Amino acid sequence: MTDFTKTRAAFHLPDGMTYLDGNSLGPMPRAAADRVAAMMTDEWSQMLITGWNKAGWYVQPRKVGDRIARLIGAGEGQVVMGDTLSIKVFQALSAALALRPDRRVILSDSGNFPSDLYVAEGIARALGATLRVVAPDAVEAAIGPDLAVLMLTEVDYRTGRRHDMPALTARAHQAGALAIWDLAHSAGAVDVDLLGADADFAVGCTYKYLNGGPGAPAFIWTHPRHAEQAEPILQGWMGHAAPFAFDLEYRPAPGVERMRVGTPPVIALSALEASLDIWDQVDLTALRARSIELTEAFIAGVEAACPDLVLNSPRDPALRGSQVGFRHPQGYAVMQALIAAGVVGDFRAPDVLRFGFAPLYNDLDDVSHAVATLARILSTGSWNQSQFHQKAAVT
Repeated sequence: MTDFTKTRAAFHLPDGMTYLDGNSLGPMPRAAADRVAAMMTDEWSQMLITGWNKAGWYVQPRKVGDRIARLIGAGEGQVVMGDTLSIKVFQALSAALALRPDRRVILSDSGNFPSDLYVAEGIARALGATLRVVAPDAVEAAIGPDLAVLMLTEVDYRTGRRHDMPALTARAHQAGALAIWDLAHSAGAVDVDLLGADADFAVGCTYKYLNGGPGAPAFIWTHPRHAEQAEPILQGWMGHAAPFAFDLEYRPAPGVERMRVGTPPVIALSALEASLDIWDQVDLTALRARSIELTEAFIAGVEAACPDLVLNSPRDPALRGSQVGFRHPQGYAVMQALIAAGVVGDFRAPDVLRFGFAPLYNDLDDVSHAVATLARILSTGSWNQSQFHQKAAVT
C-alpha cells in the first residue's frame, strides 16, 4: 500500500495554500533543489564536459525513460526523454504516417489539446494529408477504412473526460490504422497501460502530475513492433546510430533511441529524478483509487454547496481522469478570487473552473477547504471586484 501521508510530506507545499493545479504544474519535490545543486556543484562544475560520460548525462534520457515506463504500462528500453511535448507529437505522428504510406487521413477530436492539433495541421499541410476533427463522442464512428492515424489525448484537458484507450485502439487497428496517445493529463494521474491497450505510440510531459518542474522534458514511447521501423521526419544528432562518428548522412539509432533529437536537458532531468524517487514508492492501483476518492468528494461537495456551478466533467469516475471542471458565466473572475483566497485552480476558456487532484499530495482536507472557500466566494459575490476581472497573460 502507498502511504500518501508520506508522499505528501515529500513535496514543498506553501503555507496557507491549497494547491489544486497539479494538472498544469506540479509542486516542487523537497529533494529537487538539493539534487539540482549536487548536479551543478559535483558534476557540472567539477567534471565539465567529462560529465557526459562520468556522470551519465548522455544515457540519462534512457534511464529516466525506464523509470517513467512503469508509470505508463510500458517496458524497459521503450521510453526516451527529451525536447518538448510538441516535438514528440511531431515525431510520433510523422513516424506513424510513414508506416501507413497508402493512407493520408489523421483523425482527432475537439477535446484534444490545441497544440497537438496545430502540429497535426502543419504535418497534414506539408505531407498532403487531411486532418479530421470530430466531437469526442464521435471518434469511434469516424474511424474508417481511409484512416492512417488516430491521434488523441487520453484525458481531455478541459473536461477531464477519459477516452477508452483499449477500445479505440482496437477499433483503429481493425480499420488498419495506428493509434497515438497523448498522456499529458494521464501520466501520474490514472492507471495507464500502453502495452495492455496495444497502442502504437505515446507521448507525454513531465511537469504536470509527474512534478518535474516548469518546462520539464517530454517523453515518447514506441511499441516494440514499430521500434526498428519508425522513421520520424525530425532526425536529430542524438537519434543517430553513432552521433560521434559525425556522419553526414543520417542512420537511425536502434529502437526508441532514434526518437532522441537534441542535447538532453541535464539540469531539468536531474530535477525530474527527484520526483521519480517519490514515484518509486507509489502503487498505481492505489493512486487511481485515491484519485477517484478525491474527485468524487469534490463533486459532491461543490454540488451541495455551490448550486450556481454546473459540472463540466463526466459524472462516472470511470470516464474521468483526475481533474474536475465546473462552469460559471464569470469563471475567470471566480477563479481569480479563489486563488487570492489561497485555493489555486485554474481557468479554461470560455467559462470553466478547473481543478486538478494529485493523489500524491492532495487529501480530503484540501477538498473540504476548497469547497468551503468556493461556496463563500460565490455566496458573498466577492469575486465581482475589478481586480479579479483583469486577465493575466497566463490563465
